[in-house]
Amino acid sequence: MDGTALLRWGRTCLDGLAHRREEINALNVFPIPDADTGTNLLATMRAAMAAAEAIAAPSSAREVTAHEVAAAMARGATIGARGNSGIILSQVLRGIAEAVHAGPLTATTLREALRRAAVLVRAALSVPIEGTILTVLDCAAASAAGDADGTLAEVALAAADGAAKALGETPSQLGVLRDAGVVDAGARGLVVLLDSLVSVTLGEIPSRPEYTPKEPGMTQPESEPSETASPTPQFEVMYLLGDTDEARLATLRARLAELGDSVVVVGDGQGSWSAHVHCADAGAAVEAGLVAGRLSGIRIESFALARHEPLHDAAEQLVSGDELPVPEGPTDRGILAVAAGDGAAALFEDAGAVVLDGDGPVTAAALLDAIRAMPNREVLVLPNGALPAHDLVAVGVAARDAHRDVLLLPSASVVQGLAALAVHDRGRIAVDDAFAMSEAAATTRWGALRAAAERALTMVGTCEAGDGLGLVGHDVVVIDHDVRAAGLTLLDRMLAFGGELVTLLMGAAAPDGLADALAAHIGEGFPGVEVTVYSGGQHGDLVQIGVE
Repeated sequence: MDGTALLRWGRTCLDGLAHRREEINALNVFPIPDADTGTNLLATMRAAMAAAEAIAAPSSAREVTAHEVAAAMARGATIGARGNSGIILSQVLRGIAEAVHAGPLTATTLREALRRAAVLVRAALSVPIEGTILTVLDCAAASAAGDADGTLAEVALAAADGAAKALGETPSQLGVLRDAGVVDAGARGLVVLLDSLVSVTLGEIPSRPEYTPKEPGMTQPESEPSETASPTPQFEVMYLLGDTDEARLATLRARLAELGDSVVVVGDGQGSWSAHVHCADAGAAVEAGLVAGRLSGIRIESFALARHEPLHDAAEQLVSGDELPVPEGPTDRGILAVAAGDGAAALFEDAGAVVLDGDGPVTAAALLDAIRAMPNREVLVLPNGALPAHDLVAVGVAARDAHRDVLLLPSASVVQGLAALAVHDRGRIAVDDAFAMSEAAATTRWGALRAAAERALTMVGTCEAGDGLGLVGHDVVVIDHDVRAAGLTLLDRMLAFGGELVTLLMGAAAPDGLADALAAHIGEGFPGVEVTVYSGGQHGDLVQIGVE
């Protein structure tokens, strides 16, 4: 399999994980029963494929190699990993990347890829637990190694069948799975990936049973699982690390193991690292990362929301269509948003937010002063990409006191901030409001169209002054001498994985007719997708794009 074939495999994996997402979510009881393993695997694979597709752009002068594609997938998965399962998936992709360093994926290199992946995953975990994806990955590697003379397709099938057999045995190895009557959710996702490889190499998809809770032969829950840690984890903390080394990462892994469980610290083999922990003290986990290296992409999610019974009751009311009771009287809560451009500022102000001018550099001190100037007891902050994560953490710690509760939401761009503000509801308690707004921001893919100010080297090649640059997040994925053409290609990339609503926030220097051209392109190429165009007035970005 060359680079093109690996891309085809990645797309097949996406289809398989999307199809099996709810099945995998329903199996998720370990290490935390939060029913999101399928969603996390799918999101991580999407991040991997976005990175791979970016380097295989049509404008590339040559076909990319298997190593280039696999290395991009490993890097994308490491940076975009969601949850414990996603971060482990990144190591499976890294195993493939290291195995195909000198050539295509063959029967021999597939055996090496699975063996290497199994080693990487075990090395990344502080406390390996049998009966999980670890065991199933080991069995897949052993089954592949046992077919010493097979073709690539035959070795892939042997690995997939070995993994499926091991998957069925996971309840006998892990009590929490046996009690719940399920197989391991992460391991089920691994079988999807291996079956996708069989599909690409052999041309047919192996038949597997529908893995659902309480399968025949499995017992009903009889006791609480014994694999939980103390104190009970309240948060899932994840972040990326740079400017670090193996010694500092080993210290970090040990420190996170003291704070909680499900500790995973992994790298992509190219200098990027990702850490994951379930713990009771999220602040201490972040502080440990600050000692280990340069932090970015900090994600903190609360398990308490999922376990809160009144919230479950509210969710059931929403599903049934009943209206939720609204607390009497106004809630003392304010929204502070950073916005660049008069038009963008007006959008936030019209929605009731206080705006901190983002046209110039925004410092941590300025943001802290703005928060302290808010008259509200509760302050939700939409930083909209104005400051790096470590500065935001410091601001949040300094701003909170006995008289003010401050929640900084993960909006990395103005369009994400607008998406978050659209679901703001003062009738909810602050933590529920922040959760809904954070989810809206996180599920909004964002990008930008810019004109290059000078000749520069990007991840997709060299641009010249005046070239159109299309960015997804902070990464350049499109270069075109025609700015308008770059914008159209960028939209194609951003909508390749779907979308229902596109927001176009036009900048002060946007050429005449650009908004109409982009909107028309969406209407012609993606029927049914709604388009909203605003005049943002921001400098730098000709247009910011949000896809929901």
